[in-house]
Amino acid sequence: MTGRSDEYPAAPKAARRNRGFEAASRLLRERIRTAGESRGFAVSRLLTHWPEVVGEEIARMSRPVKVGYGRNGFGATLTLLVEGAAAPIVDMSREQIRAKVNACYGYNAISRVVLTQTAATGFEDGQAVFLHSPKPKPAPSPEVQAAARATAEGCADDTLRQALERLAENVLARSAARAAQKKG
Repeated sequence: MTGRSDEYPAAPKAARRNRGFEAASRLLRERIRTAGESRGFAVSRLLTHWPEVVGEEIARMSRPVKVGYGRNGFGATLTLLVEGAAAPIVDMSREQIRAKVNACYGYNAISRVVLTQTAATGFEDGQAVFLHSPKPKPAPSPEVQAAARATAEGCADDTLRQALERLAENVLARSAARAAQKKG
């Protein structure tokens, strides 16, 4: 070999996809199917198109949580998450929900519909939704602000200096509040 470029074979060109961006559904299809099957959902459409399957009114009040299969393998149990006040309404519609879900599956897959009453957010942790907002923190006094500015004064980076000032304000304001409690 003399080192000439025509003596070396050309590197294979990487196969390029000329499809542009792929649809997100194609990219995530396998992950969604795997996650759905881990909760017992053989048909992911039940999760992704819940309002279309059972109707808007029922979908607003409920959400499918899991499909459990019994030991004998005859019929499954669909568990729905329902907020407390809507449970009686959804309970009266159980048979219609079962029929619509079975139509989605294409056969009589679901034999029972069970309701779980709780708040929709934080279901995994058993948390409820709190509608109140926290009290806004009072602005620190001018003395605390000045002391915080003096604490972060030597920092050249503006972002870091501002973060240090906020930290110093919080620490100094808390210290001042504790000192006031001890006096009072």
